[in-house]
Amino acid sequence: MLMIAAKESPDISNVFLVIPVYNHGKTLRDVVLRALAVNDNVIVVDDGSTDGGPETLAELPIIELRHPENRGKGAAIITAANEARKRGATHIVTIDADGQHDPADYLRFLPLIDEDPDAIIVGTRTFDSTSVPLLSRFGRGFSNFWLRVQTGSMLKDTQSGFRVYPLPLLGWLTLRVRHYDFEIEVLVKSVWAGITLREVDISVYYPPPSLRVSHFRLFMDNIRLSLLNTRLSLRAITPFPHRRFTTAKAGKVSILKPLRSLRLLLTGNNSPERLAVAGGLGVFMGALPLIACQSITTLFAANYFRLNKLMALAAGQICIPPLVPALCIEAGYFIRHGRFLTEVSLETLGYQALERIFEWFLGSLILGPLLGILTGAVIYVTALLLKRENHGNS
Repeated sequence: MLMIAAKESPDISNVFLVIPVYNHGKTLRDVVLRALAVNDNVIVVDDGSTDGGPETLAELPIIELRHPENRGKGAAIITAANEARKRGATHIVTIDADGQHDPADYLRFLPLIDEDPDAIIVGTRTFDSTSVPLLSRFGRGFSNFWLRVQTGSMLKDTQSGFRVYPLPLLGWLTLRVRHYDFEIEVLVKSVWAGITLREVDISVYYPPPSLRVSHFRLFMDNIRLSLLNTRLSLRAITPFPHRRFTTAKAGKVSILKPLRSLRLLLTGNNSPERLAVAGGLGVFMGALPLIACQSITTLFAANYFRLNKLMALAAGQICIPPLVPALCIEAGYFIRHGRFLTEVSLETLGYQALERIFEWFLGSLILGPLLGILTGAVIYVTALLLKRENHGNS
């Protein structure tokens, strides 16, 4: 497996600056000159420009690559990454060509690369100025929200193009999109692969609207982002585990073999505590009268809290009818009437079905947490014993 030695600091001479460009002729040369002031290794990828901008770089000591036609920002980053990898680089740092980034901020990333070479590091733009477009503020918040939903991770600026990509990771990920949506897909799939997202504050400059150059196509790029977020969100709620970048363990998780599955889950990033909480959440959700949507609701909840989805889903199965729903109905009936329901008939279960569902809901608010805590405790103790057993055998 391709990976960077976890504790080995990268040589910063193997960190290349990458500037994808498409018709940013007015700002390109200035951005490249300022990039060269902080790093000798600068790659410019001309993604099919037609404004003559790349010609202004003729005498500069940079690596120039060109796409004959516009393919998208993600495609340009992939092209640069392949070239940097051939030249022995371990990381690339991407900078937008429109002048909004200050290449000198690249120095802020270096300590984090040294500290955590496997991480993707994103520059968080300061949006204090009133010159920041309203659309950019909204887009950033919206994108941050989806990252949180799909991974449980939080970043302050998921749309920032000033970021560090470890090249082994970039080559390992399966990435399907090549436009502005590329940067979101990388973040989400990296988190799924077990990669840490780091962030560092950077400055940002937005010129007056009349001088601003953006190639973000409001309709088409938003359609692309919507399709990507739909696909990633659906994948996020499925219980199947994601491929891990830093760990590759043999075996298969199955709810039919709980002890073996627990052992496998413990070899990942799942602690006994987290597995216990996931199981408890699954039981609590399973006790609620979420008719026909129980599984998908449980998956959403587990994903939101970054808990193991398979554990939550499997634990919730102990609440399938009839036992737990019947107990909840009895508890709810007792709360409403001060006595238990003893008559089972068409009248009580058929004509009064809505009342029983309401009592099911009331009872689940009492029994759900109790059963969740009990299940979580059993999972915690079992996982703890298995973990100690594993340590004893190692």
